[in-house]
Amino acid sequence: MDAKARYAQAMERLYLACIVVSGAALVAITLIIPSGVFMRYAMNSPLSWPEPASVLMMVLFSFVGAAAVYRANGHIAVEALIKAIGPGKRRVLAGAVHVCMIATCVFMVGYGGHLCYALWHQSIAEFPGLPVGLTYMPIPIGGVITLAFILEQLWVGPPPETSVMYRDQPTAVE
Repeated sequence: MDAKARYAQAMERLYLACIVVSGAALVAITLIIPSGVFMRYAMNSPLSWPEPASVLMMVLFSFVGAAAVYRANGHIAVEALIKAIGPGKRRVLAGAVHVCMIATCVFMVGYGGHLCYALWHQSIAEFPGLPVGLTYMPIPIGGVITLAFILEQLWVGPPPETSVMYRDQPTAVE
């Protein structure tokens, strides 16, 4: 197995990990919010932690899930512009998109890492043992993962048709 095939295989596993982590965060949000509502309105004993915990899960879901969405090419794109230009200009536009995404990832890693470092010694009131810097870790981690997926696109090419991300395609309704 050559280096490109090993890298593509590693990106497939990373993609699956992103989906699992994002899905788990979404399930956690789905369970946490109703429990907070139930305790507040049914038991008349509000909990202080459901809302901040849900926000933390949403940050994790957003940044790790966004990396997976980028790899699956499920992000927002202006299809009308892409279809209106010729193949040569499409390649230039795709290159410009990759450059902008790389710049965004570098920003996320650099400034997100700095944010984590600057806030590491502060704590959240509802979770005193949890450093605030740790809660922002999905920002630089999401940047690194997205950068890895961009490298896959540039070096290996798009994921193969056998990729797990193509297994759940919509089917025609009879």
